[in-house]
Amino acid sequence: ISIPDLTLLCLPGSCNLAAVRTLAVISDTSDKPVGGRRLCGGPEQEHRLKVLFQILDVNGDGGICVNDLSIGLKKLGVHRTEHEVRKIVKAGDKDLDGQLDFEEFVHYLRDHEKKLRLVFKSLDKKNDGQIDSQEIMQSLRDLGINISEEQAEEILKSMDKNGTMSIDWDEWRDYHLLHPASNIPEIILYWKHSTILDVGESLIVPDEFTAEELQSGMWWRHLVAGGGAGAASRTCTAPLDRLKVMMQVHASKNNSMRITGGFLQMIREGGVRSLWRGNGINVIKIAPESAIKFMAYEQIKRLIGSDQETLGITERFVSGSLAGAIAQSSIYPMEVLKTRLALRRTGQYSGIVDCAKHIIQKESVAAFYKGYVPNMLGIIPYAGIDLAVYETLKNSWLQRFATDSADPGVFVLLACGTTSSTCGQLASYPLALVRTRMQAQASQEGPQMSMTSLFRHIIRTEGPTGLYRGLAPNFMKVIPSVSISYVVYESLKIRLGVQSK
Repeated sequence: ISIPDLTLLCLPGSCNLAAVRTLAVISDTSDKPVGGRRLCGGPEQEHRLKVLFQILDVNGDGGICVNDLSIGLKKLGVHRTEHEVRKIVKAGDKDLDGQLDFEEFVHYLRDHEKKLRLVFKSLDKKNDGQIDSQEIMQSLRDLGINISEEQAEEILKSMDKNGTMSIDWDEWRDYHLLHPASNIPEIILYWKHSTILDVGESLIVPDEFTAEELQSGMWWRHLVAGGGAGAASRTCTAPLDRLKVMMQVHASKNNSMRITGGFLQMIREGGVRSLWRGNGINVIKIAPESAIKFMAYEQIKRLIGSDQETLGITERFVSGSLAGAIAQSSIYPMEVLKTRLALRRTGQYSGIVDCAKHIIQKESVAAFYKGYVPNMLGIIPYAGIDLAVYETLKNSWLQRFATDSADPGVFVLLACGTTSSTCGQLASYPLALVRTRMQAQASQEGPQMSMTSLFRHIIRTEGPTGLYRGLAPNFMKVIPSVSISYVVYESLKIRLGVQSK
């Protein structure tokens, strides 16, 4: 039994490598090297896999179930949690009978080795068949994790068998486990910055999907689940969103609209149903915006020449900002309609189409792009600060707490995502307020002002705090939005058959 046969069964985590090496010595019938690489097939390899299969098939029924695998791995000195063991069986169980027969077992090992080779190639920046400390540092830096050269050398020492301070493919496969907090695939899996946490804003950097998700078509299920979650969270928090728009446009020093007074004013004017004005178009625009943003992001990644599965922070910022700008430009008229519908008086418009007709007749098509410039400018501080804060929080958690696993847990991910998004909103809020007032000012009394004139007017008449009107209800909806979108997203993933990590 060779070391690779056993280590291929290991998911990221702790592994008693001494036991694995001992078993490798018992029956060392390794494949002959061919061009510096071991063959993945042949009768000797098949014999060793059969021996390993028999060891793990504890009850000898010709199939390895979760219980067999748990007991068998413990006998070999390999520690796996129940969740990880179930993950192995689920990954290889093609006929869905709850266990792995020999054919499924072999297929799983070979498939897992292919994935290990892809990871090795992604780490091998120089493409010389060796991984050194600088390449490990660069790979982790691309993910926002900064380690010293000494730490990188410690990672290498755990795998380096010949003392060269670099590892080749055989060494990587024999001992493919980096320190859990430095395992590249696991960090990507757990920590990729997702837009699933919908906070009702549209400036967030797009999702990244793995090559496997793109090829299998799993990406569209993620987008559908995310769209449904966003629709649910926006509908539930629509009253707070409408109050924010009302305060952004109508609140001033002379008309100090408060949260309670704002709600009462809206209910008195149009009843309880009026609290959801503008929500319909806000939900409708989720699908086209997500689709355009996703397609633009993938194309921009290709244009900048990145063949990496996960972009570096700078590339991600540039690609995400451009994709967000393209998506926003495409659906921006819907943003204007949302603002007008949220501000409408009872009976002013009969619906979305009627509102659009009134705008065209009275103001021309150009009115659909009122506030476009501050909206585009707002993407830069939002995306930049959102990414920077998320990467900082992620790096801090990994450095301090990732001792046994890189999995931070749901609450840590939610906290990081919510905090970074909130900071991004705070930075871009003045631009968002000016955008909303420009979208609304054609339907309001008074002169039409440009972006810079409106900024000066707000500062002169209301002071700097005037740029943050409506901030309280905006922040009040963040936590319920994130919570609702997460719960609905997880539920829809199950219904759509999306594989969980």
